[in-house]
Amino acid sequence: MRSHLLNGLTAEHYRRSVTEGVERVAAKLATTDRPFTGVTADALSPAVDAIDLDRPLGDTAAVLDELEDVYLRDAIYFHHPRYLAHLNCPVVIPAVLAEAVLSAVNSSLDTWDQSAGGTLIERRLIDWTTARIGLGPAADGVFTSGGTQSNLQALLLAREEAKPGPAGWEEGASLSKLRIFASEVSHFSVRKSAKLLGLGPDAVVSVPVDHDKRMQTVALARELERCARDGLVPMAVVATAGTTDFGSIDPLPEIAGLCAQYGVWMHVDAAYGCGLLASLKYRDRIEGIEHADSVTVDYHKSFFQPVSSSAVLVRDAATLRHATYHADYLNPRRAVQERIPNQVDKSLQTTRRFDALKLWVTLRTMGADGIGQLFDEVCDLAREGWKLLAADPRYDVVVEPSLSTLVFRYVPAAVTDPAEIDRANLYARKALFASGDAVVAGTKVAGRHYLKFTLLNPETKTADIAAVLDLIAGHAEQYLGETLDRAS
Repeated sequence: MRSHLLNGLTAEHYRRSVTEGVERVAAKLATTDRPFTGVTADALSPAVDAIDLDRPLGDTAAVLDELEDVYLRDAIYFHHPRYLAHLNCPVVIPAVLAEAVLSAVNSSLDTWDQSAGGTLIERRLIDWTTARIGLGPAADGVFTSGGTQSNLQALLLAREEAKPGPAGWEEGASLSKLRIFASEVSHFSVRKSAKLLGLGPDAVVSVPVDHDKRMQTVALARELERCARDGLVPMAVVATAGTTDFGSIDPLPEIAGLCAQYGVWMHVDAAYGCGLLASLKYRDRIEGIEHADSVTVDYHKSFFQPVSSSAVLVRDAATLRHATYHADYLNPRRAVQERIPNQVDKSLQTTRRFDALKLWVTLRTMGADGIGQLFDEVCDLAREGWKLLAADPRYDVVVEPSLSTLVFRYVPAAVTDPAEIDRANLYARKALFASGDAVVAGTKVAGRHYLKFTLLNPETKTADIAAVLDLIAGHAEQYLGETLDRAS
């Protein structure tokens, strides 16, 4: 069994095995003509369940053959131009190369003596990102598993910074006074984080949005004033730069002004909109982000990186102390005096992959402008898609895109019952997914069912959008026709 351990004696075996795997995937990418096969869980489960994990196949070639049947054949391929659903991007080749390198070397980024140069590369990328944001010379941060973890850590820091004086919140009841303000279309992880942080069920105050799905600052000011009047403690305002459903960007300068006025921690969830940091055309859409106390960025959304690649950034490095614990076997206190750079001092995680290497190799190969150009292309594509939808009498489109998301609803001319229109849209999405011809997402707007394109593939063309709209309409019309037939 030692022949399967990666070391100097098995380097040739490693080369052959990985090359064969890469060739299989490359062949699959080259021949995939739709984003999904349409397989159902019920159809695929028996093949997976039938595999006896206690009887190994012995060689990787046989395993790859088996993997074709249980995974590769039916995987959902984000690189296909008609994958239009969630915030999943096609990935750039330099990052995939880096993924292979970091997996083989297997550095752990918690301590210097497990990573060495990996620590310095991650720190340099954090500095690069905070400089792009404009957080100032005292800024810092750390890579995370994704936006949910980044938001959790940011709100943990905000909670600790909200403590009144050295004694802090000595009684659990005191935590119930803390309030987080976020728009009604902010990410669900804000509420989830509040729960994990031990805050009360009323901790998150939902602030209304305007017609463009941006937080209403007048409403935020009113809620902050009410908070102070009621003897509550404003812990944080979460502004979103790229909401999941709409790609909308909250008015960051105005929110920053209110946070300064009321002394509230300002967190910007830019998990989606962080691609604008590299944009050549649309960087001004996130003006005001430089005033944030903390920022979430997901490079695996709009920097075209493989999952996972995310970070939480802070204006004041000292606030990261709230996540610091010292263990004698790992990061003893003396390491700080010895200036040993242990990233675990900043992180909620201990063992942590060297995900920063993917962004490093991408920047060193393509440059930030290369990333920004790709993101600009999908933002431009969304604008063209919006024009198509706005001119199409079959569809109602919700908002003009700020990033690369389109939310819309098929509205048949002959049907006026909103519930029936809901069912037609739900059916169309399900039927489209089952066909494998395209993958789109869904959401709710004002209680009604809508469909959603999240455009993150520069290879997607307006012709693809038009074709998928025709497919959706066809499925919806089929459903409505069958409904009428049944009714008669």
